[in-house]
Order: sequence, then structure tokens, then C-alpha cells
Amino acid sequence: MKGVLMVNLGSPKSTDPKDVKTYLGEFLMDERVIDVPKLLRTILVKGIVLNTRPKKSAEAYSKIWWDEGSPLIVLSERLQKGVDEKTSVPIALAMRYGQPDIKSGLQELHDKGVDEVLLMPLYPQFAMATTETILVLAEELRREHFPEMSFTTLPPFYNHPDYVTVLSRSIGEKLDEFDYDHLLFSYHGVPERHIRKSDITNSHCKVDGSCCQTPSKAHQFCYRHQCFETTRGVAKTLGLKEGTYSTSFQSRLGFDPWLKPYTDRTVEKLGLEGTKKLAIVSPAFVSDCLETLEEINMEAREIFEESGGEDFMFIPCLNDREDWVKTLSRWIDEWAHQNKEVKAS
Repeated sequence: MKGVLMVNLGSPKSTDPKDVKTYLGEFLMDERVIDVPKLLRTILVKGIVLNTRPKKSAEAYSKIWWDEGSPLIVLSERLQKGVDEKTSVPIALAMRYGQPDIKSGLQELHDKGVDEVLLMPLYPQFAMATTETILVLAEELRREHFPEMSFTTLPPFYNHPDYVTVLSRSIGEKLDEFDYDHLLFSYHGVPERHIRKSDITNSHCKVDGSCCQTPSKAHQFCYRHQCFETTRGVAKTLGLKEGTYSTSFQSRLGFDPWLKPYTDRTVEKLGLEGTKKLAIVSPAFVSDCLETLEEINMEAREIFEESGGEDFMFIPCLNDREDWVKTLSRWIDEWAHQNKEVKAS
């Protein structure tokens, strides 16, 4: 019997600093998030970060928390419910960090008789700290607890025509209401070294832009390339004019070089250079979360206005849009009923 496990990032259980500390500890101790030797990672995370960051992060979460709970969890549950109603196979939901965890999601499917699982990381682009860590953990759990299960993985769908169409429609609907000067595509950042580590050729990636434009099999695991391709696909679909849109990267942590340009500095520069009406979308996420609701809709908005900007539009993630629900449901049914490998590219 076939079934699907949809996996998103996760969230603290509440805005209590203790719960935020627990969540951050699990997240930041992941070797694919902070990819340094375990001893150094332990000193950095448990000795420094978890003694300073939880209170500040808890305050940020409290600004965006809903009555129903974490926006990311609530929106993911709505998406799972919508897809479940439109497909003929069981759909379970899990988070990489926090609850419900991947083991409980697999157990839910197992209890329903599922032995063929479509793993569906809810990330359009591949990255070590998102897709890869989900697949590695899921495989570890399968071997230890569910050896009778087999996995198929939904590939990154950053350039799938269905995804690009829905994303473009969601953006276009908002732009129709807003006479913008500039549209900024803000993707979650990662350290530059993650891009090099994911280069399966060990020779293509230079993290300077030129390599992302040169065809290579390295692109199937290159987060930077896939982000720029998402922007390119949407720009082409919407007929955006050159100079009216750009790409940046947000949420950097620490002092190592991260993907550039940085979103906060880009927003400030746009305001200082005379951009009056700015729209921002974050296509690295399919569900709104702290990074979109607080970092973009609050922090970036404030930076823009303080830099001379006058009007700011936050464009929501796809969340549980009907066309997005239908798209995921169609991909699942194609996998479930045609007995073919899922292809999202």
C-alpha cells in the first residue's frame, strides 16, 4: 500500500523561551545545519547560542504566533488536510525538528498498512540543511524501525512547470493590486561552503554567479542555482522587465560568508537609491513562518521605510492555496496510480 509523508521544517512548541531553546538545540545541533566537527558545534550551540538566542527568538515568535499555534505548523496541517481530501492514498505530516516528528509520521503510515512511501520535503530547492537532512534521517529511521518500507523521494521542484505556474499566479495576483517599483525574491541563505560541499563534480562550483549559468550536473544539488532558476522562471512567466526585480538571501547566522547579496542590505540599498514601492516574496518556503512573517514582513519592512521607502508589500507563501493543493495532489496521484517514479523536473 502506498502513502505520502509531507515534511516541513518545524517549530517550537510554544513561545516560551524553554520551548524555543529545545527547538533551537535540535535544529542547530544538526550536522547539516552547522557543519563543523561535533565538539566545536557543541561548544558553539550549547555553550554560546543556547545561552543567548532563545529569549530573543521567543520574542520574535511571539510577534507572529497565532491563537491556533505556530503559523508554520497550522499552515502545514491545512495543506496536509487539503491534499488528503483530494488524493486516494494516506497523507501524513511530519517536521524535521520538533513535533510531529518524522518517526511518528512514518509510524502513522505504517499503522495504516503503508509499505511504499513517497517522501515529500516541502522545499522547492535542494539544500544540505533542508532536503538532505530530511532524507538522511528518514532513511536512518526506516532501517531501524520500518525495514519493510520502501521510499521514493519527490525531487526538488523549483523548475517544475506546475510549481512555477502556481507560484507566478500567487505573485501576480498581489502585484495586480500594487504599483510596485521593484520585486525582490528573498531566499533563505546558506553558508557558501554548503554550496561547494554539494557540488558532486568537486570542480564546478565557484559561488560567483558564472557557474550557475553554465550547464552542469552539479546543478541538481546546487541551492544557489536553483534559487536563481526559480526567479528566472517566475520572471519569464510574468513577463517581468529587467531591472524591476532581483534575488537576495536572508537569515544569515554567524560570521562565515553566506550567499550574497544579503536581503537586509539589499532592502536598505533599494530604499536609499530611491525605490518607493517594494514587494518581497520568499520562494524558498511553501508555508509562512518566522522567516517570512517576522523577518520579511516586519524587519525588512522597517528597514525599507527607514531607508526612504514609502510602500511595502509582503507576498505570502503558497500555504494552502487551492491551486497549490491541487498541484501536490496531482503529483501524488501520478505516483500512486501510474506506478512511475515521481518526476518534478
